[in-house]
Amino acid sequence: MAIWLTKDSKVIVQGMTGSEGSKHTRRMLAAGTNVVGGVNPRKAGTTVDFDGTELPVFASVADAMKDTGADVTVIFVPPQFTKGAVIEAIDAEIPLAVVITEGVPVHDTAAFWAYNVAKGERTRVIGPNCPGIASPGASNAGIIPADITGTGRIGLVSKSGTLTYQMMYELRDIGFSTCVGIGGDPIIGTTHIDALAAFEADPDTDAIVMIGEIGGDAEERAAEFIKANVTKPVVGYIAGFTAPPGKTMGHAGAIISGSAGTADAKKVALEAVGVKVGKTPTETAKLMREIMSGR
Repeated sequence: MAIWLTKDSKVIVQGMTGSEGSKHTRRMLAAGTNVVGGVNPRKAGTTVDFDGTELPVFASVADAMKDTGADVTVIFVPPQFTKGAVIEAIDAEIPLAVVITEGVPVHDTAAFWAYNVAKGERTRVIGPNCPGIASPGASNAGIIPADITGTGRIGLVSKSGTLTYQMMYELRDIGFSTCVGIGGDPIIGTTHIDALAAFEADPDTDAIVMIGEIGGDAEERAAEFIKANVTKPVVGYIAGFTAPPGKTMGHAGAIISGSAGTADAKKVALEAVGVKVGKTPTETAKLMREIMSGR
């Protein structure tokens, strides 16, 4: 079992015919993902060959869902078109939309997220500016490398794509149920709390790794949620312990204002609710390894 993405998920790719979309469609197929088609209104009715697998191109997400039964879309379109692509997915009520695109204007993300809320949140949006979601051995939707970890019983939620990959590799011998890269923009769809709730409810996830970063208060809010709702062990890592105040570090949302949003403040908040926090990714992996060895 896994959260949100399983071996039965049927995936389409918005932007499949573009350079990034085609490259990662090929990688997803190689990983065993059930990719069933793509969306490009200008190339509707054509097919694209991926090493012997012919995938149809549809005019819209709704058309693709009608013809293939797709329940996941991965969005690889330029930033200026991302809002329209996500709104199209929301209008089609596809259950899961994974927005890989980096550099989406914050007001565009705010607009499509508000639209999703107004529509009843029938579509789970992951991203933007994220690596996607992977359930090792089952399916891979996005750009997470498929060969760096095995199947297991750890759940992972991370703001950082690179740290997602590192943690998966560090714990590759124990393995993961699902790894979710939620992205580090100031406004995102799926949050740490959403993933924590899903992992808590998943009978095949025994423990959770949560990776955050400086800036904002998402990790502090996650700590309050853990205190009230999560019974499974959680270990954490906060990227940016050495970041200078007032500097944007990598992600658009990673900026410290005064004492708020610092790695130390987040560490204190998490440890206060029983979350063990590592000072480095490797130390964090060691903490999780100790938990899993005791089960």
